Amino acid sequence: MAAKPSIPKGTRDFSPIEMAKRNYIFDTIREVYHLYGFHQIETPAMEMLSTLMGKYGDEGDKLLFKIQNSGDYFKGLTDEELLSRDAAHLASKFCEKGLRYDLTVPFARYVVMHREEITFPFKRYQIQPVWRADRPQRGRYREFYQCDADVVGSDSLLNEVELMQIVDTVFHRFGVRVCIKINNRKILSGIAEVIGEADKIVDITVAIDKLDKIGLDNVNAELRDKGVSEAAIEKLQPIILLSGTNAEKLATLKNVLAGSETGLKGIEETTFILETLDKIGLHNEIELDLTLARGLNYYTGAIFEVKALDVQIGSITGGGRYDNLTGVFGMPGVSGVGISFGADRIFDVLNQLDLYPKEAVNGTKLLFINFGEREAAYCLPILQKVRARGVSAEIFPDAVKMKKQMAYANAHEIPFVALVGENEMNEGKVTLKNMATGEQALISVEELTEQLA
Repeated sequence: MAAKPSIPKGTRDFSPIEMAKRNYIFDTIREVYHLYGFHQIETPAMEMLSTLMGKYGDEGDKLLFKIQNSGDYFKGLTDEELLSRDAAHLASKFCEKGLRYDLTVPFARYVVMHREEITFPFKRYQIQPVWRADRPQRGRYREFYQCDADVVGSDSLLNEVELMQIVDTVFHRFGVRVCIKINNRKILSGIAEVIGEADKIVDITVAIDKLDKIGLDNVNAELRDKGVSEAAIEKLQPIILLSGTNAEKLATLKNVLAGSETGLKGIEETTFILETLDKIGLHNEIELDLTLARGLNYYTGAIFEVKALDVQIGSITGGGRYDNLTGVFGMPGVSGVGISFGADRIFDVLNQLDLYPKEAVNGTKLLFINFGEREAAYCLPILQKVRARGVSAEIFPDAVKMKKQMAYANAHEIPFVALVGENEMNEGKVTLKNMATGEQALISVEELTEQLA
């Protein structure tokens, strides 16, 4: 007996109904991106490892899926290297490509490669899958979609404001209550300065970014393991646990970071974003959260993260400013800021809250029952007219028992069924049955298209 097939852990199949739901998510996000003047691009699923490595920190590099070279990938390796069993070294020798970890680094590569074709500021969006060799768990997958929007070639903080409006608009359309969390890497750098650990900024941000997941005690333990002094850890506690309104937090931070020019610049940027959004007005709450660090090395200014309020799940959107990312590809001085919607987590949130509109997930609206060759021939031109009016319709392909055809309609939640027999053909009409109420009426083809269109 053949072994039952399976798929890799952290990946999923999607049924037709699930795909309808996912397309609702993608279409909603795409519509909002268009509303704000963003244009779509796509990049390859695989990139050169030289493009990806070193852009996500040590932890991110470990999560890259590497693609084995084709052909004799052992060629050029010495026996000593093979016997060393050094996985990282060997991978660097026979893996030149990897699956993309996110869409931001490939986008930076795209900007550098196509700089002569781009008009700045360049506002792009991208909806494609990414891959991470992570440990699969609820809400965390090895293959998942991101829906990114980025602006490059502009230093203006109005870009940050607009991206927060996009986030707010998307989740308002979904009907999901969220909290938009904001921080600034300059503020975090300033904090590292004033506690006397400026050179440990990456270690500090990676650790405190895990506060929600592992708790304060474990964050402090990780900081100790990274060589952060006890005195610095003690000074850090009241800062990362700071409470109050956004304005109160910023006022306190001005005093705490008075000796840090970088920190004060971060406060200035954050104040502008929050005050501008306050004047515009958002549907959802926005909160200054000093524990938000987004442990990716390329963020340099504002950073964002979105949490669903009515579902226990991780971040469903994130992003930030990355002023120096294109510099590693030989194009310094190009500022960028972007956001990324986690489509797979949003899918789970909308499922749990049952927020999909019926019209978004329903497929076929009208099914023609097949009573035989003559009846089917009569139905086909009508079917063409109905489809021409934008109504999703189909005819059952086989003239089987009506019970089986009605069961098909019920299984696919088709709301209307068209019945055509001898009487209907003689009168040039169809009998339309409402599957929800059971009511049916003999109507003309024109009435049919008007009623369903």
